[in-house]
Amino acid sequence: MYNFGFNSEIMKIRCFSIFVGLILISFGGYSQLNSFTKQDSLRGNTGGYRAWWNVTKYDLEVTPNLQNHTISGLVKIKFDVLKDTTFPIQIDLQEPMNIEFVQFQGKNVSFYREGNVYWIDVKNKKKKDNLLTLYFKGKPREAVNPPWDGGWIWAEDEQGKPFVSVACQGLGASAWFPCKDTQSDEPEDGSTLTIAVPDSLVAVSNGKLKQKSNLFSSGITKYQWEVSSPINSYNIIPYIGNYISFSDTFQGLDGTLHLSYYVLKGNEEKAKKQFKDVKKMLRAFEYWFGPYPFYEDGYKLVEAPHLGMEHQSAIAYGNQFKNGYLGTDLSGTGHGLFWDFIIVHESGHEWFGNSITSKDIADMWIHESFTTYSEILFLEYWKDKKTANAYIQGLRKKISNDKPMIGPYGVNAEGSGDMYNKGGNMIHTMRLIINNDSIFREMLLGLQSTFKHKTVRTAEIEDFISKKSKIDFSKFFDQYLRTIQIPILNANISKENTLNYSWKNTVENYNVPVKITLNGKNEIWIKPKADLQVLKWNEPIVTLEIDPNYYANLELSRD
Repeated sequence: MYNFGFNSEIMKIRCFSIFVGLILISFGGYSQLNSFTKQDSLRGNTGGYRAWWNVTKYDLEVTPNLQNHTISGLVKIKFDVLKDTTFPIQIDLQEPMNIEFVQFQGKNVSFYREGNVYWIDVKNKKKKDNLLTLYFKGKPREAVNPPWDGGWIWAEDEQGKPFVSVACQGLGASAWFPCKDTQSDEPEDGSTLTIAVPDSLVAVSNGKLKQKSNLFSSGITKYQWEVSSPINSYNIIPYIGNYISFSDTFQGLDGTLHLSYYVLKGNEEKAKKQFKDVKKMLRAFEYWFGPYPFYEDGYKLVEAPHLGMEHQSAIAYGNQFKNGYLGTDLSGTGHGLFWDFIIVHESGHEWFGNSITSKDIADMWIHESFTTYSEILFLEYWKDKKTANAYIQGLRKKISNDKPMIGPYGVNAEGSGDMYNKGGNMIHTMRLIINNDSIFREMLLGLQSTFKHKTVRTAEIEDFISKKSKIDFSKFFDQYLRTIQIPILNANISKENTLNYSWKNTVENYNVPVKITLNGKNEIWIKPKADLQVLKWNEPIVTLEIDPNYYANLELSRD
């Protein structure tokens, strides 16, 4: 690591950094402090040394060594200054990767490392168009169980040729290149990624191929890919393999969308058959959500050495060209075998996750709950509502209710994995309460048109849904997002054809309505509260059931 001398500002950062750590320890800092470190706070915090500057573009180059699993490269970060400050820039790069040296506006500058953070001293910053160039190298973390336990994946195909990629959601792009590693700042002008590989291989990335150049007799080819839309850093991904490509077009709401497919040689015919689900997915999702958010960058499926990931405009595909989830149905109903899970689910993230992105990963339910529900909407569009309802109900058996779906803020921590199946059932219940599919669809379309290419917080989504539906869902979201308690309808049937009912196991002042069926034929809405409510019925009440699409439990007793 080159160091061009510590100046006073860098020394101030060292002292301030130690002070912050002591404060956090002394006063409890974030909730669940015992579970988090100062490094978690530096990574998870969206203010402080991150708030004064805004990334406008990443220009990234990487050369992987396929033999010793190291990489080297450089990244040019273009940024604007939002407010005057003497603070240095916080750049994230996880150990054991190293920054070799740094240039600001073409001149070498000093820097200081603190764990996975580099503090870089920059002066004479312009309001617009600043350029920070960072040269890096090292042996990046290897993925243990991608995509869940991610990093670089150094695999081989069946012919023994290199098959390489990266999966780093959660882990973060700073696992392999220097960046502002937070979902709260996506470069407005997009990114480029240049990948140098042996001539016998093909390198693929997000967006469109801008340039392919052979380095004469070196045996190396460089592929430069460009994204023009805002993109989160964990989505900027290289794919390297013995690829063959084919293409198609989709006539959608915003015109002609270019479709590209990259698969390993030998898999072309299987892919051409399986990837027919892409147009079906696009047709359904454009109906429910609005136009595909990245027409200018195209849509791509790329065969990957792991199951799959929602890499923007270059979806990672590893579902073995099977329907369902690796040939199985997650719902247990059989309906999940109608479609390819990875194509549908990961592409759903183009709308929820890539276009609409949570600022803090504590709010990742926004990505996963809506995308899980996109599976139901796909089934409903191509099958029917009954089939879709059965599928979402089947996913309930996978809900654990171990912790809230919203995680602790500011410490780079997600909430419960229930954000998938419980989150999908939460949205299904919300849809039932809205009780008007036209309004529900308008709400989904409105979310996309309002927050397209933006980063958001849970509060913004909650507020939008309540205003659009004209129903106050605040207590509903408090219940399902912020607790592990499932509402219990406590009901008692008396001999006088009377139903006494109340909510149990709920947040304070929970008064959300619920749809029930009496005697197997009479569907009605009731609005329980914490205190007992009374319903007089015109005949003996023999049976009572909660609508099966409503995610709540029933405790029924009789006098």
